[in-house]
Amino acid sequence: MSLDKSEIQKIAWLARLAINEEDIANYCHELAEIVNMMEQMNSVDTTDIAPLAHPLEVFSRLRTDDVTETNQRENFQSNTSEKKDGYYLVPKVIE
Repeated sequence: MSLDKSEIQKIAWLARLAINEEDIANYCHELAEIVNMMEQMNSVDTTDIAPLAHPLEVFSRLRTDDVTETNQRENFQSNTSEKKDGYYLVPKVIE
């Protein structure tokens, strides 16, 4: 597929890019190569290929999400006199 000067200018305008007139010929050639490569990639039959989240079988090195501390809500709220149903009561700040 070949692109002409008006198509390059339209693409640049849509992308809000300022390009020099002398660079348009180079952009025509480079974008045409990219479009041709995409057409080649679209022609590959991928019906029996399962989608991947990552091309390599990499496992997470993060730790498991295990509970390591006990619930200490009563202990923490023993210092306040203003509490209700396990929540701290604070003064209203928005009218």
